[in-house]
Amino acid sequence: MATKVKVHVYLKPGVLDVQGKAVENALHGLGWPGVANARVGKMIEFDLADDVAEPEAEVKRMCETLLANTVIESYRIELA
Repeated sequence: MATKVKVHVYLKPGVLDVQGKAVENALHGLGWPGVANARVGKMIEFDLADDVAEPEAEVKRMCETLLANTVIESYRIELA
């Protein structure tokens, strides 16, 4: 059975999140004025073969190489 992987990618604090600001403004316009600091990210979900020796290290290499732009984005890995 494969390892279920979820990678959450989001902009680092201090990086302007234009999509988050648009969502925040839209929610204000729809009657939710208490919303603040909305941030938009992405979640990448995939199965990883069980024969991978160090799954967390392997997924970290994937993030550093392709899944996240580590200059402006942070990520969090979940393995199940």
